[in-house]
Amino acid sequence: MTTSQSLRDDAKDRMSKTVESLKRDLSTVRTGRASPNLLDSLKVEYYGTPTPLNQIASVAVPEPRMITIQPWDRQAIGPIEKAIQKSDLGLNPSSDGVLIRLVLPQLTEDRRKELVKVVHKKVEDGRIAVRNVRRDCIESLRRQLKNKEITEDEERRVQEDLQKLTDRFVGEVDHVGKEKETELLEV
Repeated sequence: MTTSQSLRDDAKDRMSKTVESLKRDLSTVRTGRASPNLLDSLKVEYYGTPTPLNQIASVAVPEPRMITIQPWDRQAIGPIEKAIQKSDLGLNPSSDGVLIRLVLPQLTEDRRKELVKVVHKKVEDGRIAVRNVRRDCIESLRRQLKNKEITEDEERRVQEDLQKLTDRFVGEVDHVGKEKETELLEV
């Protein structure tokens, strides 16, 4: 495998990881529907250690607008409630001592518009990340050309391939953003 081929493969891999990261990031943006992914980024102060919620409790969605959290240790109910209240989710937990319920209220039109702006910002960050991968690869190519490891023709060809890859992944980022926006605006 040539160095230019490994550079292309590396770029493709890093760009696809960027798209996956964006998908995970957008899954935490609250829509009108309940999803266990909303709580993925939530850290709970558990015995003095910030712990991901999914490591101390099971999260379920019994109804379209309700999430239930069942901690494996009842001592964790208080810290979980506190973490939810401190988070930017805007949800109020209610507990019966065994199970925590989160009811997702209907989103107002203004809140939907705010969330669409958040989605646009995350999508733009995704585009920038994809372009940064391209920039890093092109800098590497130029170093290889300067060190006479590749020819000018090969550099030009790899740059064109990188541009095509970038265009493809920026398109994927836009598509993921449009899907999330549609999901948010759906009443």
